[in-house]
Amino acid sequence: MTPEVLKEALHGPEEIALLDVREHGQYGEGHPFYAVSCPYSRLELRIGDLVPRRTALCVLLDDGDGVAERAARRLGALGYSNVAVLQGGAAAWAATGFTLFKGVNVPSKTLGELMEAAAHPPTLSAEALHAWQREGRPVHVFDGRPFSEFHKMSIPGARCVPNGEALHRWHDLVGDPETPVVINCAGRTRGLIGVESLRRAGVPNPVYALTNGTQGWALAGLDLVRGSESRALPEGDSGTFDPQAVADGFPCPTATPEQLAAWQRDEKRNCYLFDVRSRSEYDAGHLAGAVHAPAGQLVQATDQWIAVRRARSVITDTTENGVRARFAAFWLRCMGHEAYVLRNGTAEALVSSDTERTFVPSLPAEVVEVPPETAQQHLSAGHTVAIDLRPSTAFRREAIPESCWSIRPELPGLLRAMLSAGRREVLLVADDPAVATLAAIDALEMKGITPLLLQGGFRAWRDAGLPVGARPDEPRQEEAIDYLYFVHDRHDGNAEASRRYLAWELQLVDQIDDRERAGFSLGQEEPG
Repeated sequence: MTPEVLKEALHGPEEIALLDVREHGQYGEGHPFYAVSCPYSRLELRIGDLVPRRTALCVLLDDGDGVAERAARRLGALGYSNVAVLQGGAAAWAATGFTLFKGVNVPSKTLGELMEAAAHPPTLSAEALHAWQREGRPVHVFDGRPFSEFHKMSIPGARCVPNGEALHRWHDLVGDPETPVVINCAGRTRGLIGVESLRRAGVPNPVYALTNGTQGWALAGLDLVRGSESRALPEGDSGTFDPQAVADGFPCPTATPEQLAAWQRDEKRNCYLFDVRSRSEYDAGHLAGAVHAPAGQLVQATDQWIAVRRARSVITDTTENGVRARFAAFWLRCMGHEAYVLRNGTAEALVSSDTERTFVPSLPAEVVEVPPETAQQHLSAGHTVAIDLRPSTAFRREAIPESCWSIRPELPGLLRAMLSAGRREVLLVADDPAVATLAAIDALEMKGITPLLLQGGFRAWRDAGLPVGARPDEPRQEEAIDYLYFVHDRHDGNAEASRRYLAWELQLVDQIDDRERAGFSLGQEEPG
């Protein structure tokens, strides 16, 4: 498929998934606006959730290096019957005059910037909040990110309350209508979306988004807290908000369980089912087939869950007030997704677990798993090469001596070099058995190569007391295609990286074209 034809299809009436099969670092350095990351290294692990219906049109994008063709063959073997490859890859897209966007979660970030320009949610500077705290002024600071991000760095005095949960638990979290509430994230989007959501719900308290989040706090010369623990959130409030006020604030259509069942049987369209409650609620029981997608993150990182444009999405909460489902469905619709809130979400039996939608084949019989001690004997004999498939950051921290780092799309080149050097046996090292299995299958296609798998992965090697060593300079930054420095460096004290990132967020709106902008419907009519 040419870039021109793909561009028309992305804005056309039919379902289409544009899957970037490059690794995460490559994707984050530049991709089309609607491209969704589905790295070849984890293709079979991600595709089932990203594209549920196997007859959907999937267009694969790479760097014009043949990885998309390899991915297309894998998808064909899984039964995906409508797969195309973008001719010339990302470079051809740019050469045609279309924009490549840096970063991740680009549509969600763009939503935040468009909404901020249209609705002007109130903001508060880091300096002002710090002054309030020094004065002892009452204020609630809610961090709208998941706990894993909150734990890494947070504002002093902040409480982890992921977006959507504040609405669900408002009365017990706040308790009075006067105390100001400040919402922060790491940058801009979740703070802005969080505050506008509180406004749309009609909360009486003054609400503010912390300008530029934790990055703005650090750039103001203020200290962040590292390793904060999260207090348990109170139970949800069934009577906090008037149901009609919530419906008016977050207008979106509903679907009955019968409609959902019909849509899931529809062979012509994809239908996603998302449970937006907390992880503990989801694990305690959820609708069969529902994917866990916390409300705030489903809005913040929509491209991690929805790959098919113009598919249906049904959102379930199963609690009495249902405000988290309305929160998520409303903002998805603002991004152009066809989203519905499931009515009577508890009408069907709940399950505690589902079959994972991954397509990892069994380990071929030709591939032998060896325990660490046997693996060490093979390596000591000098005819086996250890190839480490773990994330590049993990390899730098510690690795098997004399091993080399690689990743699935780069494996053929490394194996050809081995054969040229007369080395034929490889020991594949990974902590995820599925990743190792996929790499082993690829390695088997290289005639003359004998792949072995390290039983139990690197952890088993280390736990056996076998030698390990740090490799801080390997792989080089340009070779670590699995890691996006553009996103992560800003959280490690790199002030210049933070400034670049915040500038990137602010410039997103100027980068989108008229057709991409037309895909958003901000829903800024006054609530009620």
